[in-house]
This record gives sequence, structure tokens and C-alpha cells, in this order.
Amino acid sequence: MNPAYDADVIIAGAGPAGAAAACHLTRLGASVILLDRAAFPRDKVCGDFVGPSALIELDSLGISQSDGYSKTNIVRRAALFIDGEALIARPFPVIEGLPPYGRVIPRFTLDNFILDAARRAGAKVMELCSLTDFAASADSVCVEVASAKGPFTLRCRQLIGADGGSSAVARLLRGSAPPRRDRFIASRAYFTDVEGPGDQLDVYFGRSSFPGYCWLFPTGNGEANVGLGMALETWPAHNQTPADMLRRLMDEDAALAARLRHAQLRGTVKGWPLITFNPRLPIMSGRVMLIGDAAGLINPLNGEGIQYALLSGRWAAETLAPCLRTNDFSARALAPYAARVESEMRYDMAFSRLIVQLISNRALTPLWIKASKVLAERAHEDANTARIVSGVFAGLLPARDAFKVVGGTMRQALRSFVRKAHTGSRGADDAPPRFHLVREAAKDPAGFARWLKDIAAATIELASQATRNAIRGNRKETAGMAALKPIASVNQFADEDPG
Repeated sequence: MNPAYDADVIIAGAGPAGAAAACHLTRLGASVILLDRAAFPRDKVCGDFVGPSALIELDSLGISQSDGYSKTNIVRRAALFIDGEALIARPFPVIEGLPPYGRVIPRFTLDNFILDAARRAGAKVMELCSLTDFAASADSVCVEVASAKGPFTLRCRQLIGADGGSSAVARLLRGSAPPRRDRFIASRAYFTDVEGPGDQLDVYFGRSSFPGYCWLFPTGNGEANVGLGMALETWPAHNQTPADMLRRLMDEDAALAARLRHAQLRGTVKGWPLITFNPRLPIMSGRVMLIGDAAGLINPLNGEGIQYALLSGRWAAETLAPCLRTNDFSARALAPYAARVESEMRYDMAFSRLIVQLISNRALTPLWIKASKVLAERAHEDANTARIVSGVFAGLLPARDAFKVVGGTMRQALRSFVRKAHTGSRGADDAPPRFHLVREAAKDPAGFARWLKDIAAATIELASQATRNAIRGNRKETAGMAALKPIASVNQFADEDPG
């Protein structure tokens, strides 16, 4: 270690992405300093679902041997409810090499598991310290840090930004905050004495909250994480906060109310912002790279972020390993990280972004709700559709697999609306979709134009990614790709089904 450096790598943010990267890097022989403005263990507002692919990553870090890990709650099924009606409940699909279950682990516990693994591997953790600025040069990065004892400076060979959706590193690297259209907002609360199955993830859609969705994820012992998330930008704009919508759904949604009939709120309802993936924004520059939420690696379709945080932490470490050995931090040497993110994630993110842009048009909410019901009905009748729906939701299958069912679903939903129009159905929600669209467009033509522009941009991005994917011949499912195979063997999970 050159005495001119305080560490080979400084990581701003000790959440799952940062702590995972620190653990991998120190095992590879690098010296690492982890900075975080909080003191651990600390809470982090999240849905808490850790999918099968993420469990593989945790095992590669040694988390499955941590005290208390085996007691975290296992979930094997997912259920969909629309306007209080139960439409489908299915086990997670079986994917070779992956466990047939997920876990719901509160972030207060999960993040501490991963940070302890980084500490055991040799990373130096500096709590109550936050990055305020950095300056990258040809041979180092100088990092300005604020702490309770006053500001100080650290010097490293590489800086990694893992400091969440409001990342200071991302803002400094990109020169601005993320655009509003990339932002989601969500609220979450914990409840005790929750009724119903403890191994089932529930997702609730309703006209009053669409395009947001509500979830109930059991954390074990009759407790559950209950929350609601939605895009910040919708058209027409919504005037309720996720916390308000969540409280309303708890009263109005029959299925959710049934599970919370005798439940007690533990703590308070908390909110937080999410930044979703934007391919136009850089995730690295010079000796600085972004991982996890700081890079916007959140799927806007299902809100999945933990899996991508753990993956990107490992990808960053694997890219940096040869750079640290050869002292080559050139753009060419660091490029494999950005290339890996693009090749493994950009196509799926493009599809998810287009779907979210479409359903952000609240003037067409009756159509989207009908399409969701049609999709659930098709899943009841067709095992492959059910497999795709549950697999995409659980993060086991790539979002682009939904292409196989979306087209037919939308055609069937539109035919239903046409039939209602011809038979003279009453009620605003039964009117043809064009009625709602024309009415709202007349009220806000500028907003409608922005929505069309965003749809066009999302469509072009998806088309370009589909073309690149076809040229590469990369048609494998995400779960079968090398990106999801960690340093440790995955075979041990194939037949495991803990009680």
C-alpha cells in the first residue's frame, strides 16, 4: 500500500451495494474505507423483499451463516389483488440453480448483516461520516468528508458512489440532480398481528391508487411490511402522497383491510424517494463509478433494487481487481463495469420504463385495470403465463419476458372496452378509453404532449435495445446468465427448501 493513499478504494455509502463491494474487494486484497452518514444498525425505508437471485449473492458474501439469518421469514408465493378482489396466487417458478423461495428481511437487519461481512473481510468502516466533495486527478481521488469532529480529507485510487438515491457522488459526477421523470416515491409501515399466510407476498392494485401499487410482505411472527409506491410524474398529476394513498387503501381495499383487521401499527408511516435507471446518465467517469441506487439501478416495474445493488457491487469489484493489480485506471480498463451494466440490465430496464410510462397516463386507468384483470385471468388458464407473471415479479425472469403476454392482454382489454361501448355500458369507468383521453388532453394539452414525448423516447430506447440484443443473439433468461452466478457455487440451493 502506497503511503500516499489512505485506501485503495473509498466507498461512499455502506448499504447493500457499498458493503457488498467492500466485502468482495477486501477479499481480493484491496484496502477499503466505507463511509456512511448513519450509525449502524440503522433503518432504511424499503419493501424488504430479497428475491432468490439476491439470496445467491448474499450467500457468496457468507451472509447465510450469520447469526439470525436462518430465522428470517421465507416467502414462496405471490398473490395479486385488484379493487379488493383476489385474482391469482402462485408459487414462485422453479429456476435451475436458484432457491425456490425468497426472504423478507427488514433493512435494519439485512444491511447490518452485509456490513458485518465487510468488516470481517477487513474493510474499515467510518460511521457518521459523509462525502461532501471529491476531486479526481490522473493518479488519485481526493475525498472531502464531513464528520461530527470536523471536516477532513482522504485520498484513494478509486472512488465508488453507493450513497443511495440522493447520492452526493452521483450529483457531483453528473453535475445535477436526477430528472423528475426518473423519480418514484413510496411509503412504508410495519404492522403486528397481521392475518393471512406468512409465506405469501401480496400486491394490491386499485383505481384510487393507480398507477401506484400497494404491497404486504410478511416479515414473520405475524408482522408485515406494508407500503405503496408510484411514479412521481403522472398525467394527469396526482395530488396525494403515497402515505395518504396507503392509509386510504387500508380502509377501502377489502383484501388489504381483511389482513389488517386486527393489526397494530408499529412505529410510523415513513416515505422515501427512489431513482430509477436512466441510460442517458453516466454511471462512471475517470476514477469514479456509481453502483446500486446511486446509479439508478432500480427496476421501475416492480421496484426491485436489492438484487441490483448486490450485483453491481460485485461487478464493480470484479472490474477493479485487475486495475488495482496493474495500477491501470484508464477509461479502457474501467469500461467493463459500465458495459456489464448495459448488457445485463439495459434491455430489461427499457421495457420496464416503457410500461411505467404507459400506465402513468391516469386518464386510461380503467383500461390498465382491465388489462391487469385480463392478465390474471390468462394466468389462471395458462401455466406459462402464470410462470412469467410470478417470475418477473419475483425478479427470477427478465422483464422482457412479459412481451410474451402483454400484447395479447392489451388486445383483449381493448376488445372488452369496445364491447361495452357498443352495448351502452354506464359509468365513467366503463366509457371507451378514448373518451377519458380526449377529455383530459383538452384540459391539459401541454401535459399530454409531454406524456407522448416520454412514450416516444421510451419506445425508441426499447427498440434500440431489442435490436442490439437480437444482433448479439443474447436471448438467455437472466437467471441463466453468468451475471447471476456469484463467486461461490449456486448449486447448493437447487434442492434446498428450509422449513
